Amino acid sequence: MDINMGLDQSQRETMAEAVGKLLSDTYALYFKTHAYHWNVTGPRFHDLHTMFELQYNELWTATDAIAERIRALGVMAPISYTQMAENASISFDDTTPDANTMVANLVAGHEQVVRSARAALKLAEEHSDEATSDLVAPRITEHEKTAWMLRATLA
Repeated sequence: MDINMGLDQSQRETMAEAVGKLLSDTYALYFKTHAYHWNVTGPRFHDLHTMFELQYNELWTATDAIAERIRALGVMAPISYTQMAENASISFDDTTPDANTMVANLVAGHEQVVRSARAALKLAEEHSDEATSDLVAPRITEHEKTAWMLRATLA
């Protein structure tokens, strides 16, 4: 069935690609945050373990809404971890960092997701895609706030 919602196929594909980038970065950050939750050690264990859990739960919920936007645009969402990892700007760790490095890595990850979200938001505005704008703008707010909170734990 044809999709006739005010965005042509090219626009929808462009938007789905940008939203897909946001999804991949969000998913990579989710996984990194969850892995840090499992593996954090040291004197701040309890506080960081608890904070990481709150953050990975929020990220997990966000991935569903982001993927559903891709589907609403008429494009298939990623189907494999490989597709997600290849499209993500956030790399996975090969070794377990210390607690401060974990926090610094998560700051960098949230800042990367903000950059991906801003790129998607810019495209959404150029294509008059209000639904994508409505999804992406609050993600920017959430990631900026989380990055600030993480930075505050390093001060």
